[in-house]
Amino acid sequence: MSKHTTHNRRPMLVTITITCIILLAFLPAGVLTLLSTTSSPARAAGVSPATVLIHPGIKKVSQATPFPPTTAFCLKNYNILCYQPGQIQQAYNLPPLFNQGITGKGQTIIIVDSFGSPTIGRDLKTFDDAFGLPAPPSLTVIQPAGPVAPYRPTPTRIGWAGETNLDVEYAHTMAPGANILLVETPSSEEEGITGFPDIIKAEKYVIDHHLGGVISQSFSATEQTFSSAQQLLSLRGAYIDAYHHNVTVLTASGDSGAADVKFNGTTYYTFPVTSWPDSDPLVTGVGGTQLHLNAQGQHTAPDNVWNDTYNVPTNEFIFGNAGPNPLAGGGGKSIIFARPSYQNGVKSVVGARRGVPDISMSGACNGGVVYYQSFAGQAPGWYVVCGTSEATPLLAGVVALADQVARHPLGLINPALYSLSTSGSPGIVDVKKGNNTVTFTQGGTQHTVTGFSALPGYDLASGVGTIDAARFVFELARLAG
Repeated sequence: MSKHTTHNRRPMLVTITITCIILLAFLPAGVLTLLSTTSSPARAAGVSPATVLIHPGIKKVSQATPFPPTTAFCLKNYNILCYQPGQIQQAYNLPPLFNQGITGKGQTIIIVDSFGSPTIGRDLKTFDDAFGLPAPPSLTVIQPAGPVAPYRPTPTRIGWAGETNLDVEYAHTMAPGANILLVETPSSEEEGITGFPDIIKAEKYVIDHHLGGVISQSFSATEQTFSSAQQLLSLRGAYIDAYHHNVTVLTASGDSGAADVKFNGTTYYTFPVTSWPDSDPLVTGVGGTQLHLNAQGQHTAPDNVWNDTYNVPTNEFIFGNAGPNPLAGGGGKSIIFARPSYQNGVKSVVGARRGVPDISMSGACNGGVVYYQSFAGQAPGWYVVCGTSEATPLLAGVVALADQVARHPLGLINPALYSLSTSGSPGIVDVKKGNNTVTFTQGGTQHTVTGFSALPGYDLASGVGTIDAARFVFELARLAG
């Protein structure tokens, strides 16, 4: 077990430990079916097996500013929209819940990131002070899979530090009364096959010790990067454990639309692919939408599927060129998992396979969120960030609110999501516009990977849609509880 550090309020942070047992015999009946346990995803895709690559999904679309940028500032200076926490809270209709004392009180949101952020305590305080948010009851950092090496401003550590800040700041935005448990691991898949087992061990420790009710993961690996189905299945232990301990696990669906990256992290597949863990039937895959809000956070148009692939200002900020570059929420059909029972009602969309995402939240870069960072390697200050790395902690905060209402963790929420969607519950807001088709130039040739379009009800671009939290929280607590 690693060192344990705990700080309560203004400065803050947390700790943890591990053990990982993979028991496929414990799979819940009716939820999981495998398409294959012997074939190789890499070979099926016509590529060579290689080390699995997992990466954080955070995108930054601006330079640092010494003050939190407003929507008007972003529109004037960047030609894109950006939103502050109060606007996000209003967009998802959270104030009626807060007015009833439903803030996540008594709940703990578990955020899992490789390496973590060396400045998360003071950065969250700066974020809270700027926007008038209360401090969380506790922010604890634990390192159950082993001690994290001292921070150095390498591209990998900078990326994960930014991911950590985004995850913590926006889970807290949605559930300001919840505790935050930040679980840091000492490696990432960018260094080889050691990273994902570290994550699984850390998560299993948290689950087995009942340290929180919802886990937020903003990372993924393309299914085709696994050398075999068995390699992927051997890493599922924490999700099986979470199912049996009634812990909700949320994972980002990725930021490359219907495409995703290969082992080197920069080369895209030229055909539709899907990532894991979001494709796991025991995990809720979280896609991305684009919000259209005024300065007060009121909707000026319905949400649509996030796709900034063809948006020139956004491409210029992120990629340094006019694009097009893949920049959209992930979604598609798994090559590993068959359709779980809770998707039987949408088999006309998913066919025989597990479809993702399950649900979507704000992720667009033209409509990104404002966050704060001060770690070394980039200028300290306020940035606009985006991606399904934003969407996932947003939903984690909402699940914590529902856990408070239910007075216990809800566990796997997917059956409830599909039931609510089918019944037309007002807490589910259908997303009816957009797609996750992407275009890019690779090897001197322009490729378009045709994705999926929004449809009435469930689709492979937005899942069941998005939420009105003031209604959704009670509906989810009732149905999943």
